[in-house]
Amino acid sequence: MAKSEDLFLRAKHRTFSGLTEDAEREWKGPFFFIQAADPQLGLMKAWRDGDCDGGGDEWGEEVELTQRAVEACNQMRPRPRFLVLCGDLVHAMPDTPFREGQERDLKEALKRTDPSIPLVFVSGNHDLGNTPTPRTVEQYCSAWGNDYFSFWVGGVLCLVLNSQLFYDASACPQLKDAQETWLEEQLSRAASSTEPRPKHVLVFQHIPLYLKSPDEEDDYFNLRKAARQNLLARFKKADSECLFIVTSRFRAATMTETKKPGVKAVFSGHYHRNAGGCHDGLDMVVSSAIGCQLGEDTHGLRVVVVTADAVVHRYHSLEQLRDEGVADDLRKLLQG
Repeated sequence: MAKSEDLFLRAKHRTFSGLTEDAEREWKGPFFFIQAADPQLGLMKAWRDGDCDGGGDEWGEEVELTQRAVEACNQMRPRPRFLVLCGDLVHAMPDTPFREGQERDLKEALKRTDPSIPLVFVSGNHDLGNTPTPRTVEQYCSAWGNDYFSFWVGGVLCLVLNSQLFYDASACPQLKDAQETWLEEQLSRAASSTEPRPKHVLVFQHIPLYLKSPDEEDDYFNLRKAARQNLLARFKKADSECLFIVTSRFRAATMTETKKPGVKAVFSGHYHRNAGGCHDGLDMVVSSAIGCQLGEDTHGLRVVVVTADAVVHRYHSLEQLRDEGVADDLRKLLQG
């Protein structure tokens, strides 16, 4: 890898430099990655001040938390195959005060990530605006790479989606149509009998499909029912080799067997709390934030272990990762 700036622009041409199908389509054994969400530089002070729309003029706390998250990843042995940040990288909306400074300081913190750990970025509503436009999407892509793309890791197909286009694309309908066409192509290829089938298919997006149940009411923190049900139906059609998902969201591991093909897990943020659930073979994973907490969880990261038969994950606090590292039962899965 070349210059440090390339760390933030590896997602190009709807793929990811170094994690391409040609290089990574073969299964080579268990591995793990780190999922993070919502560093959202500036929100902590804005939330305390009760001014989330216009506040956010200080973000030192979030910078420190991001640095601690990076240090936790760097000290892991083996190191994670990648670190994915599931949106709301900064709090300042496009074209508002503090945006430039927040992005600059976040990049400075992330530059400390060990070069062996690719950084994968997912766009959030604060990164694009609640109603994105072609201009705000282009601004994001210029700073962080493509807003949607695919990549492969060890035989696993990963799809990064721009969930804001599912939420409100009224100002950029052509961009929504383009992502829909691309997504359909990706899911069709995953289900094709003539293409190499991925061991698993995983999705990363900012806004969760749902927080607890696919049938829940529309909310600021989930996708509306029509978009949700459409995506759920399409995700179930994407075939892969494995028939099992193991989830370990908080403490004890549970196993869910599914005899239906499809996307195995969707990883998201946005809620600033841990939530989600496994329904009809799809695990909707909602992870709390590196930055501001809106519930009882603590600042942390999710460790995700991928084996031939399972996707196992658990949220770890930054303190736990610093003092104890990855939980022993997850580490043992890597030896399988």
